[in-house]
Amino acid sequence: MMKPALSIAAFAPILLLASFAQGQTPAQAIELQRQGKFAEAAQAWRAVIARDPKDAEALASLGVVLSKEQKYTEAASAYRKALTLNPKLPGIELNLGLAEFKQGRFEAAIQAFRAVLAADPGNQQALMLLGLSYYGAKSFTEAVKYLEPAAKSDPDNVELHRVLAQSCLSAKKYSCALDEFRQILQKDPDSAAAHILAGEALDGLQRTPEAIAEFQAAATASPGDPSVHFGLGYLYWKSHQYDEAKGKFEKVLSLDPHHPQALTYLGDIEMKKANLDDALALLRKAVGEKHDMRLAYIDIGAVLIQRKHYPEAVAAFRRAVELDPAQPDAHYRLGRAYQAMGKAAESKEELAKVRELHEKSDESLVLKMSASPPPPAQQ
Repeated sequence: MMKPALSIAAFAPILLLASFAQGQTPAQAIELQRQGKFAEAAQAWRAVIARDPKDAEALASLGVVLSKEQKYTEAASAYRKALTLNPKLPGIELNLGLAEFKQGRFEAAIQAFRAVLAADPGNQQALMLLGLSYYGAKSFTEAVKYLEPAAKSDPDNVELHRVLAQSCLSAKKYSCALDEFRQILQKDPDSAAAHILAGEALDGLQRTPEAIAEFQAAATASPGDPSVHFGLGYLYWKSHQYDEAKGKFEKVLSLDPHHPQALTYLGDIEMKKANLDDALALLRKAVGEKHDMRLAYIDIGAVLIQRKHYPEAVAAFRRAVELDPAQPDAHYRLGRAYQAMGKAAESKEELAKVRELHEKSDESLVLKMSASPPPPAQQ
């Protein structure tokens, strides 16, 4: 049985749309764009481009409309085609960079913004966006290079200064970070986040008492935040103020009973106080919550060595080595465990690695053996 033919009426909307598109002019497309009718404007620009595929300005305008619709992948494609046709089209590289940035394609954004600055070194918007793109790409040293002058030219942009401060901190430029955080705190003295980050910068400068003061201020500003109490506890722990540290880690666990770092450091304190049962329970809970707690595995091994449970201790130390083979402390303890088991060859191999790693390190073996963690924000 033959299907009935579709009526002309069924095609009417399609024919009307085609007729509408064919008659579009750049002026009409611009008017639709001005009215905020971006879908219609995009359709109009596509009609213009269909008549003249080499119209670079129409392609660039299509990119603008697509960006307004948050269709950044299509917008970037339109901008690239326009650039191919006319590399000197004003503003095109900047728009391309923005479209790539908003997709999180930071490397592509960097390339575009660098091109803008090469042509116009005084372009402050491109300077800031290039710095933000490097920040997004986690190239923090490069981010600082561009964010610093951008922030100086915009002293009231607190968010920009915050990103610069965080970039300085991540790049281990602690003096730069501290200067920025202090400026932020002048504008917002009750900012717990700024106090925390200033404390981390001071810790990086080995100014631990001042870092503790900043974390105390953060704890006052945000008493219900577990990360604040953990950071303060870590600084007390690092300063060997174990009673104060214990109180803070217990505070963290009252707010978040599953906090793996607090469990680890509290377990470490109990081990140092020879409370081995409590230590082992806390440390095992920590690695149950998070499987990459290196210090917890080292301490578990240390407790098991004291109990002469050598195979289990070896397993814990080997896990610590897997998590970071470049740290000599786990190799050292593993070597001693093998030695206690009478495995001379394995012990010799591990202790040789300790000497090799110590020679490559700028830090003393004593510091490495302490298993000191990085600052809290890097946990």
